[in-house]
Amino acid sequence: MRYRIFGNGKVTFGVIVLSFFVALAVFGGAILDLAGLDARANDIAAISQPPSAEHLLGTTQFGQDVLAQVVEGARGSMFVGFLSAAIGTFLAILVGVPSGYFRGAAGQSLNFLTNLFLVMPVLPLIFVVAGYLQGTGLVMIAVIIGVFGWAGGARTLRAQAMSVSSRDFVQAMRMLGESHTRLIFTEVLPHLYGWIASMFLGGLIGGVMAEAGLAFLGVSDSSAVSWGTMIQAAQQQSAVLRGLWWWLVPPGLCIALVGTAAALINFGVDELANPKLRSASRAVAKRTARVRRAALVSEGV
Repeated sequence: MRYRIFGNGKVTFGVIVLSFFVALAVFGGAILDLAGLDARANDIAAISQPPSAEHLLGTTQFGQDVLAQVVEGARGSMFVGFLSAAIGTFLAILVGVPSGYFRGAAGQSLNFLTNLFLVMPVLPLIFVVAGYLQGTGLVMIAVIIGVFGWAGGARTLRAQAMSVSSRDFVQAMRMLGESHTRLIFTEVLPHLYGWIASMFLGGLIGGVMAEAGLAFLGVSDSSAVSWGTMIQAAQQQSAVLRGLWWWLVPPGLCIALVGTAAALINFGVDELANPKLRSASRAVAKRTARVRRAALVSEGV
């Protein structure tokens, strides 16, 4: 029976939520233009106003509309998340798959490079490099996060590539004289798509949260609008102590929703890539159905 990834309610919910934020990031600028909102405009007459009909999510201490900033911030945060995830996933594939496929000096050298990045204090390094390159924009922030965040995924892909490359059908094609490039791209890599998708989703969560953390510590691009810079501005102005909860809660909630959505989708990807998890899910569903039927029968009696 064919497995349907969207047959899982959690996965469907995750896809809907993540698609909403992606659409918000892509079309947010047009939405703000149609609504006549500007994330950077200061309304002196509406400073630190709570949510109202005029300002649905309230205003900041500077009179900026929080809803406009949330919509504008989706573009920056999602951009950093997707770009850093793409860079990290690409580097993990570039290093991890060949290090698991090749034997000898080539594989050992790539494995040494992976281990070198694994033992590095990644988070402090990101802070140091981002602080040194402060003001370079969200692109550089995404590049820094991606470059320093690929090693764990490469380690996982290496183990899986070693397992796949040692199977009989790969060994048989090697004996027939197939090139290494063709074997990697047509025989090994397709078996790792589930792991790669899971890795990308994890990188997306990590990228969004890392950007928020860098902005909170003041080492992100302060001129750009993102959920992280919103949290930083709210923290600098003591929004929590002053009771301006509407300034801090929306960006934090958006980050939490993106992380939850990506994690829920990841559940479905794991089940798709791992038949054992898929069988376990079906077994749990069958047991739940039997329990429900037994409960209905007992109630009828």
